This record gives sequence, C-alpha cells and structure tokens, in this order.
Amino acid sequence: MSGWDEGAVFYSDQAQFPRGAGPDQASTTHHSVLRKFKEFIRGFGTEKNVFPYRESLVHDPKHLLVDMEDLNSFDSDLPSKLRSAPADFLPLFEIAAAEVLGSLRSKVAGETGEMEEPVTGEVQILLTSKEDSVSMRSLGAQYISKLVKIAGITIAASRTKAKATHVTLVCKNCKNIKTVPCRPGLGGAIVPRSCDHIPQPGEEPCPIDPWIVVPDKSKYVDQQTLKLQENPEDVPTGELPRNILLSVDRHLVQTIVPGTRLTIMGIYSIYQAANSSTGQKGAVAIRQPYIRVVGIEEANEANSRCPSSFTSEEIEEFKKFASEADSYKNICSKIAPSIYGHEDVKKAVACLLFGGSRKGLPDGVRLRGDINILLLGDPSTAKSQFLKFVEKTAPIAVYTSGKGSSAAGLTASVIRDNSTVSSSTSLIVAIHEAMEQQTISIAKAGITTVLNSRTSVLAAANPPSGRYDDLKTAQDNIDLQTTILSRFDMIFIVKDIRMYSQDKLIASHIIKLHASADAASSDTRAPKEENWLKRYIQYCRTECRPRLSDSAATMLQNNYVKIRQDMKQQANESGESAAVPITVRQLEAIIRLSEALAKMRLSYVATEENVLEAIRLFNVSTMDAARSGINQHLNLTAEMANEIKQAETQIKRRMGIGSHISERRLIDDLTRMGLNESIVRRALMIMHQREEVEYKRERRVIVRKA
Repeated sequence: MSGWDEGAVFYSDQAQFPRGAGPDQASTTHHSVLRKFKEFIRGFGTEKNVFPYRESLVHDPKHLLVDMEDLNSFDSDLPSKLRSAPADFLPLFEIAAAEVLGSLRSKVAGETGEMEEPVTGEVQILLTSKEDSVSMRSLGAQYISKLVKIAGITIAASRTKAKATHVTLVCKNCKNIKTVPCRPGLGGAIVPRSCDHIPQPGEEPCPIDPWIVVPDKSKYVDQQTLKLQENPEDVPTGELPRNILLSVDRHLVQTIVPGTRLTIMGIYSIYQAANSSTGQKGAVAIRQPYIRVVGIEEANEANSRCPSSFTSEEIEEFKKFASEADSYKNICSKIAPSIYGHEDVKKAVACLLFGGSRKGLPDGVRLRGDINILLLGDPSTAKSQFLKFVEKTAPIAVYTSGKGSSAAGLTASVIRDNSTVSSSTSLIVAIHEAMEQQTISIAKAGITTVLNSRTSVLAAANPPSGRYDDLKTAQDNIDLQTTILSRFDMIFIVKDIRMYSQDKLIASHIIKLHASADAASSDTRAPKEENWLKRYIQYCRTECRPRLSDSAATMLQNNYVKIRQDMKQQANESGESAAVPITVRQLEAIIRLSEALAKMRLSYVATEENVLEAIRLFNVSTMDAARSGINQHLNLTAEMANEIKQAETQIKRRMGIGSHISERRLIDDLTRMGLNESIVRRALMIMHQREEVEYKRERRVIVRKA
C-alpha cells in the first residue's frame, strides 16, 4: 500500500489504468513527480552556483517562467510528462512552486507575537520553449489535451471576467455546504445530483438536485479570451486566415493588446459552445477547440503593455552605435536599402520612424511628437516601397492602399445595450483631427466618445493627372486641401527625371538587385539587420525624449521668421498664395525633426547641428513643394516671353470667340507652323489662367471665351 497516506483521492475506475497499472502506481508517480519538480526549482543551477528559478521565485512570488530546455537537462522524463498530460502535471508543478516558496521564506511574527509560517499564495507556472511552432491548420484531434506551440497575431481581446476555481454549494433542504472544484480554462464545474447528508429518523430526505450555488463564497481568478489569427506569411495562397480561441488567466490577463505577434504555448482543449452552430440537440459529441495558454512569448515587445526587455549587451551595443560620428548616416543607409537614390526621402523616413518628443502642457494640451510625411509624384518612383518598408520596420504599423482606405472612410461603430448603432464618419473629416490633435471624436446616436490615434502618417499619392505636370501650377498638381497639407510636416515631390547618367545608375542598380536576389535569400543577415533596426528604434523611442537647446531655439526662431518673409514676398510677386501654406505647424515640424535627429544619437538635447539638418530637410521637401509648379511667367527669359506671345496671337487667330477645337489638333497645327510644342502648351496654360480659354471634355477640347 505504498503511497496510501499522500492525501490523494482514491476511486475505482478500471478503464483509468489499463495494462495492469493500479491506482497506487498513479499516485506514486504523482508524488515522485511533485518531489522532482520541487528539486528542480530548488536545485537547478548554472555553472556559477546561480539558482535562477529559486531567485526569480523569491523576487516575484506570483509567477515563475520555466524553460522546457532547462527542465529537460535536469530530468528528461519531466518534459515528456508535461507535454503528454499537461492538465495533470501543471497543477503539481504549481503546488511544488508554492511549497518551495513557503520553505524559502523566513517566518514572520503573527498577531500573537509567535513566529508563524508566511502565507504563500498560488504561483503561476509559465512555460517557454525553443522548439518550432506548429501550424494552426495542422492542429487536429491527435493534439487534444497535449501541449502545443503556435504563432500568430492577436486580433481581439475580450474584457476580463472572473472565473470560479472553487464553487461553494448549499443544499436548500439541510443547508449542508459543499465546495466543488472547477475545471480550468473554459470548462465549468460538475455539480452533484444528490446531497450526501444522511437524514435522521423523522427528517425529510434531501430531494434530487438540491444544490444552490453561492457566488459570494466561491473563489475566483481573472480570465480573458483572445483570438489568435495565423500570421499573414503562413496563410496559403487564396485562402482566408484561420483563427483560434485562446483562454488566458491570472497574470497573463491584460498583458496583450490586439495587433501583437505572439508565440504561445498552451493546452489544446475542447469546450461545449453555448450557441452551438450544429443546432441539433443530438450533437452531444461535437466540441469546439480552444487553447488554454500556459506561456506567451512576444515576437516584438514594442506594442505590448509590458515594459520592453533589452539585454545589457543590446543596450551597450546601442549606446556604442549612437556615439559613433556617422551614426545618422548609418541609420539612413539601413532605410530601404533596395531603393536607389532618394537620399533626403530616406532621411525623412528615418526621422518619422524615430519621431519627436510628445509634450504635455500645464493646461492639459498635448503637443504631438509624431511626424507626418507625404510623398507625391510620378509613378514608379518607389513611393509604395517606402510605405512597405516602414510597415515592416516600425514596431507597430498598418498599411492600407487604394480604394480600401479612401472611399470607405473611417467607420466607427458605437455599441449601446447590445444594440449596435453603426455609424460611419468620413475619413477626411476625421483625418484633420487625427493628424494634429491625434484624437478622433465621434458624436453619434446620443453617444459621444473620443478615440486616441497617436500615430505617424506616411502617405503616398499620385497627382490628379497621373504624372506630375510641370506646366501646371502647384495647386493643380497637389490636389489636396490646404487644411490637410499644412498637417504634413514634410511634403516631397518625387519626380521621374530623365537624365542619362542617373538612368544608367538606376538601371544597373535594379539589374544587380534582380541578378543577386536568389543569393541573398540564403543569407540570413538581412532580416537580422532589419530586426536590429526595429529594436534600436524601439529603444530610442522608449529611452530618449530630447528637448531643444537655447541656442538652437534662437536659431530656429530667426529661420522661421525668414521663411515667412520669403513666402510673403513670393506671394506678392506672383499674386497668389503658395500651394503649401507655411504656418506655425511648419515651425513645430522643424522642432520635431530636430528632436528626431537628436533621438537617433540617444542625445537628450537637440543642438544647432540638428536644427540645421532639420531646416535643410524641410527646405528640400516642403519649401520645394511650395515653390514648385509653373511660377506664372515671371522666370521666363525675354525671348521665351516673346515666343509665348507669338503663340498666343496664333491661337487667337486660329480660334474665333466661342469656337472650340481639339487640343491635340490645335497643337499639331501650330507645331507645323514652326512653334515649339511646350511653348504652345505654356501659352494655353497662361491663357487658361487669364480665363481666355477653357477646357471641356476632360481637357481634350479647348473653347475660347469672350
């Protein structure tokens, strides 16, 4: 009768122990496994007499992170037991941890002054392993009740619920109290049908189903459900991504926000769905699968609520890199290395990834630190490639394109008393507020709410006519409202300039990329570099919030005033305001750029050097865009002005007032007469601005006005 006095519950169930294994042996294994677990936590040590698990348990008595590889090196029998029957052995592991914790703590003085054992709470064991994760599609019936490891993206997180671990029941007849344990995960408690009270003579026996649940006396833990979806790269072509339900409890609750990439270890379990889709009462045997999570690893900790963990080696490496003289240049060379040229755009994108400093003023106003950039220009100038690169490199990013984002607008759904009131607000209205105040206010169906949208915007667009047209004014090319334009810190006009030397370099660069593509795929350095940049950006964003130095502030002030004067002068000369307004927002933009440049070097002060570089970037982007387009006919040479006048005369001769003609035909006729085509177009442009002619039928037909 070995193992009789271990406090186990004995019952006879012949199917439970096939092949002649008696209940004694089962309990013995449980007892010996418990002992082994305790030995592991107490005695597992590295070569320098460091006992990691013992120390981490004393340091944080609520939970203990156990590496399966360490467990395997201690006793190769334990991991296989945990993998095959985690539901049986994990509670043992947790009991072992709690007992070890109790023995590690010194006695405390009780209320009477006597020394008592300290009260230890439950310890949650979290598992981690370096094995490969299995695909979500391959999870089948053979994995039920086994330990599995899968990876994916969380797409939804429920609110926290209280899950009973022990339910207290009261008999309604004899007031007998009974405590029933609850199955962990999404399982419920099994309530006995009859009361075990033996009635005395003359007493009425307890009826069937006499138990009433007493919620107040029951014990609870926090529980939350998550939805995990396959990683986009694992989804087979042409299929929809699958998702699976996860259940997390105790210390894992509310550590994960939707959108995080996770690798989880858990017990593949089943539950009876309440609103079963089978609909038939007979389908008792159909169960829904879910995973009870016993360990979470995050692919990148940037978007979780937990503080990001950087190792001391990483921090040292980051600081060493930041102190190098050409760290700014090195970062810019890591931004979209497959794109040739566009040096200034790369520098701007680097600033956007690092971001400025967010500030809160005493009166509660918050100033944004995020940088917004607009790339506008010809097709095939690598605009979308920049967007894709930023999506991969930023710690958390969303990429959207085309009709998917612009036509739908921003849809907000307001839920009230389970009756969904769906409301859709146009994105254009919302984006003004989202880009400057970084909130989105919704007032629909009697509910007013403010959503946070703390994000940088990197937008790419083509001009209305498809290509950037130098003959048009900047306003016609940049077909956006000034209210939106002023919210972009930098606006780049990316033109596809035909230049022999440059075209040759770009062509050789692209041919080289294609030629060496396969060789690069075997080299693992690229993703490592990408990951390094991601970690560095994350570290800079969490650790460093630079401010302007006094000398830099004075210099910035003088420069801003000068830029405003220049724009005023340009407006006076041309008779119309610039397409891109230069406002106080642009001053804030330069401040943010200076802070981002300082942040790249982990410096807490933005110096004059940073301000100069920020002003240079601002000049090559937004100021360039503000001055772009046909600058009326001010900058024309005398002979050019003369030629345009001649062309105007010929056009007026060719067209009577009120007559219309195809633009192509008019240009062909005048070029036959020896006039240059671009001069004719420019003349038409100027006449159109003076409203002497107007375009009809998608600019194909010209009508002369009176």
